[in-house]
Amino acid sequence: MSAVSHLPRLWAFVTMLAIVAALAVVVGAVFLATRPAGSLTATAAESDLPDLAVLAPPAGPPTVEPTPAPSAAPVTPATGGPGITLTPPRLLVISQTGLPQQTKEDISQLKHVVKIDSFDGGAIRISGAGLNLLAVDPARFRAWAPKAVAEQPRVWSALVQGEFVADSSAVRRFGLVLGSEYQVDGGPRLRVAASASFGLPGVDGLVGMETGRRLGLLPGVALLVHGPEKAATTLNAGVRRLLGSGAQVVTVGGGRTARAAADKSAADRSATGKTSAKTTAKTTAKATAKQPRAARRVAVGRPGSYLDLYRRSAAVCPGLSWTVLAAIGQVESSHGRNNGPSSAGAQGPMQFMPATWKAYGVDGDGDGVADIWSPYDAVPSAANYLCANGAGQGGKKLEKAIWFYNHSWSYVSKVMSISQGYARAYP
Repeated sequence: MSAVSHLPRLWAFVTMLAIVAALAVVVGAVFLATRPAGSLTATAAESDLPDLAVLAPPAGPPTVEPTPAPSAAPVTPATGGPGITLTPPRLLVISQTGLPQQTKEDISQLKHVVKIDSFDGGAIRISGAGLNLLAVDPARFRAWAPKAVAEQPRVWSALVQGEFVADSSAVRRFGLVLGSEYQVDGGPRLRVAASASFGLPGVDGLVGMETGRRLGLLPGVALLVHGPEKAATTLNAGVRRLLGSGAQVVTVGGGRTARAAADKSAADRSATGKTSAKTTAKTTAKATAKQPRAARRVAVGRPGSYLDLYRRSAAVCPGLSWTVLAAIGQVESSHGRNNGPSSAGAQGPMQFMPATWKAYGVDGDGDGVADIWSPYDAVPSAANYLCANGAGQGGKKLEKAIWFYNHSWSYVSKVMSISQGYARAYP
């Protein structure tokens, strides 16, 4: 990826901290799946495509290959434990460059300051969307986490293993799927291994220190300060006096002082017309009304060929071509011949992650069960999921919906190519 150090807007989120509370109520935010420069017009040759008219879905439940036994190599254990002494942050300091050691020592000597610690941080981009990350040593950072998070071994093991732990609010805003991998613009792929609520305004997630170095995050630009909750205001004022103009200080936590400040900020914005509860409620209600809901039962029956199954399933999403479903079916499982589970945990002929299936899986053959392994349920469920992301509108909306199916523009290009090949093979 491009080095974070050359991005002038690195940590741009610190200038937006005053409106974090307002942004947090936005519903349904997703990755800005901006298509990169280049053409998606390459098409598959018809001779390379299987004959869907004679390729039949299985008559009974698909055979599932057993999951391989885990490697004998032990998983690196999480550091720390439930008995760790927690030091919840009262202040989050963000600087444009690492704070000088003398400044940190001066902050540590302030009245009411009990503990400080600094961590690396910066911004990355995934398909044009910016995420703000901290790179941490799990053994040190665990004490700064909320108690419920500190007691989740999966969070800390994920960081030790070089995986990405997303803040729960970022999972909702950006539509992240646990277990999925995301391509960092110009950099490595990150697997979202877990999510947790860290309570740090503007921070979208954590990575380990080595992963942070690979991503180009800046050293020591984030500082956490612990002290008595009742002294948060005094701590804030004292820390601000010691910092230069390029640093920002935010009060962290859900105490009365923080809540009072948030309530006052919201009231001020409402009074000046920048926002209001009524306007926010209307906007949220409008967005919710437009959000497609997963149909729990659709009628596609049990057609005798994949060709008919894809055609019937496309009707779940008016405007969606059956050829797109067929292309995804070919890429994901070769039309049910390789149903997984994949190494990431995706299952069935359309390779759904279980969490996504829970939200979008439908009963297509009317047997009363939405079965992730059944093509009669999985194919219309794929149409349902694509439709929820705008596939029925065609054009760039369709491409973006396919991108959401598998976060890769090369995947989009491949699906579009095969889809066009099917359109020519079955005019």
